[in-house]
Amino acid sequence: MNLIKLKKEYSTHMPMLIKYVQLTNGDVLEIGSGLFSTPLLHWLCRDKKLLTYENNDEYYNFAKKFRWRKHKIIKINNWNEIKIDRHWGVVFIDHAPILQRVKDVIKFKDNADYIIIHDSNEKCYGYDKIYSYFKYRYDYKDCIPNTTVLSNFKPL
Repeated sequence: MNLIKLKKEYSTHMPMLIKYVQLTNGDVLEIGSGLFSTPLLHWLCRDKKLLTYENNDEYYNFAKKFRWRKHKIIKINNWNEIKIDRHWGVVFIDHAPILQRVKDVIKFKDNADYIIIHDSNEKCYGYDKIYSYFKYRYDYKDCIPNTTVLSNFKPL
């Protein structure tokens, strides 16, 4: 069964990924691969390390085509398996199930220069519960779905 669908709306995070990956010297963590984000991050991160986590078999099979010495792709069964043992330049959060996203944003609040979350205009994601954990917030609303950038380290 092919669960992967190609829609323009799945690419609205691209301007924020490009901007903030280029603003940081730190490595990048992608939580949930995608048809737009994984190739884009792969090419943007040629001079830094990129780690992609995925739990969906079809997305994992797509993402692993981008594996190379600086881009690691890891298949996991449980999002709680992600280790928080270092600081990241960018953490991009765009995975399922959607309610896991809030937990993971909070998990990385003190371990990333920038956390980028996709679909931030969607009420069902529960993002309104996390904004108070951050000093800085920027909502990119030029396209729908929106993307939000959060930080406790860098003014936005």
